[in-house]
Amino acid sequence: MNRNKAKKILDILQETYPEAGTRLSFQSPFQLLVAVVLSAQSTDEQVNQVTAKLFSKYSTPQEMAALSLEELQEFIRGVGLFRNKARHIKALSEMLLERYGGEVPRRFEELIKLPGVGRKSANVVLAVGFGMPGLGVDTHVHRVSNRLGLVDAKQTHQTEAALKAQIPRKRWGQAHHLLISHGRAVCKARSPQCSSCLLESICSKNIK
Repeated sequence: MNRNKAKKILDILQETYPEAGTRLSFQSPFQLLVAVVLSAQSTDEQVNQVTAKLFSKYSTPQEMAALSLEELQEFIRGVGLFRNKARHIKALSEMLLERYGGEVPRRFEELIKLPGVGRKSANVVLAVGFGMPGLGVDTHVHRVSNRLGLVDAKQTHQTEAALKAQIPRKRWGQAHHLLISHGRAVCKARSPQCSSCLLESICSKNIK
């Protein structure tokens, strides 16, 4: 376990990125859920442009479920894989109405039953939408965690389990945002800026 190393890294990142947090725009757990589904293989900026128009007219499961697939596709055309995402959003809206009274469930096991919602999305909804423990692992978190030597994992679910084992539950959500911020700013997929990295002295430099 790297609990001491994890704590030191998070403390340094917290000082470096004090404003780290979600960039997605939303006003309810349902809107966050939709935004997170849309964010796969798309930037937060692209998602926010799409949801600004979408949520101004359709912001609830009832309204989203009532849309035809063609109508929904037109609204979200600005993000990648928009046809698949339209199917997921319509289906999850219908499932929320049928099984959960139109409310987004607060349990991980229930969230991942929703169409288009994987482990990362469920963790983000819990942490950001409900302030509950959740540590979503996207490409940034996976890459940075492996490079730093916090984990040695090939799959994101393995990275998630390893990080959760060494980071206190109360810091899971924070860790997600801090590792993403560092991945975007310094520990980039291509040409990481190691010489200017505040974590260089404790980094394992597992750069491949």
